[in-house]
Formats: sequence, structure tokens, C-alpha cells
Amino acid sequence: MYAVIRAGGKQYRVAPGDVIRLENQGSGSDGKVEFNEVLAFSGEPGQIARPQSAALVTGEVVEQGRGAKILVFHYKRKKQYKKLRGHRQGYTAVRITEIAVDGQKFTAPELPKKEPKAKRAKPSEVEEAPKAEAKAKTLAKKAAGKSAAKKAAPKKKK
Repeated sequence: MYAVIRAGGKQYRVAPGDVIRLENQGSGSDGKVEFNEVLAFSGEPGQIARPQSAALVTGEVVEQGRGAKILVFHYKRKKQYKKLRGHRQGYTAVRITEIAVDGQKFTAPELPKKEPKAKRAKPSEVEEAPKAEAKAKTLAKKAAGKSAAKKAAPKKKK
């Protein structure tokens, strides 16, 4: 099941569970967004129809942000004219939760809640002891190796 909606002057093909990026939308009440302009819908594979009665597509705001920077460069040759501007378009990411058409409701499955990460436990002092001993041994070996090295003979001057 999918529907074709109009939002922000553009048309989008959406299905329950899809995440779409729209131009900035009002966050709505409690992060919910409703799209009343449903242009077409598909109930069965291969069949597309216009809604006979009121149709509604509901979504929830996932995030709001700004897209990648686009550089706009104006240039006129032989006139020493150059102008460089940048632009970042704002967007709202919306997850489609429900499509209601002609008395039928198609709902997206619920997303599992993320559990907070458990605080990492400090390593016990017992585990740190072997590491400290190994570090001391390597330092002792390095010191012994430096003292045993022969000194280079000074260069003769001519």
C-alpha cells in the first residue's frame, strides 16, 4: 500500500514506515504531521486510484536539519565580475506512520525503543596489577639495552 501526497509544492510517493525529507515543515503538535492532499493511492498491486472521500497521511518528525552546502557562482567574462554565495536548504525528516483512505487504515510497525547505554564499570585494581608489572618489565629491558650500547667514536677533524 502506498499513496502519492503533495507537500511543499512537490509530490512524494510514500508507504507506511518510509522516511522522507521535506522542505521545512511546522513541527505540529507533539511532532505529528498530517498531509491532507492525497493525490492517489494504491490498495492492491497494480491498481492506482484517486481517493473518493477524505484521505489522510500521518507522520512523525524524526529530525530537522540543513542539507549540504550548494555554491552559487555568478560570473561575467571580460567584465571582472565574480560573485560567490553559498546556500544550505533546511529540511524536515518525517517517518510515515499511517495512511487512511476510504475507511481503510494502513499502519507502520512500531520501532523498538532504544535502551540507554549502561555505564561502563571501572576495571578492578586486580586487573590493573598484571598490566603494571608488564609495563615495569619492558621499561627495565629498554634501560638495560641503552646502557649496553657502545658509544660512537668521535669524528676526526682534518
